[in-house]
Amino acid sequence: RPAAAVMLLNREGKVWVGQRLDNALDAWQMPQGGLDKGEDPQEGALRELEEETGIKRDKVELIVRCPEELRYDLPPDLVGKVWKKNWRGQRQTWFLMRFIGEDSDVNIQTAEPEFRAWKWAEPAELPAMIVPFKKQLYEDVLKAFAAWL
Repeated sequence: RPAAAVMLLNREGKVWVGQRLDNALDAWQMPQGGLDKGEDPQEGALRELEEETGIKRDKVELIVRCPEELRYDLPPDLVGKVWKKNWRGQRQTWFLMRFIGEDSDVNIQTAEPEFRAWKWAEPAELPAMIVPFKKQLYEDVLKAFAAWL
């Protein structure tokens, strides 16, 4: 499934993560989601960021786009259940962005809420915070953006 994702850094170099509503695990993730047909990945990333966090595009600045798509596969028991189509994973275009707003600009009580909580986390903590099947993906994201973290 084609998708876009955002690693959003605050002024202290911490990363925005949200705790999903649909998962009982103590797992946190960065904003991400599927692209609409024909949608530009950067536009999709900004759309997903606003849909999931309430953060408007004028509150972020692009730092860099990951030069290659990063991928993950769903565990076999989730294939066909997570998305309406039988996608077996995602190929994501990642963007590193800087948050230039205030914490009060974050509003996870969106039209279709996805998160029950949010916080700023140290980048190095991210792989341990995500669902296990996305751990390698988050390690790859950290590697891709290491020069800017």
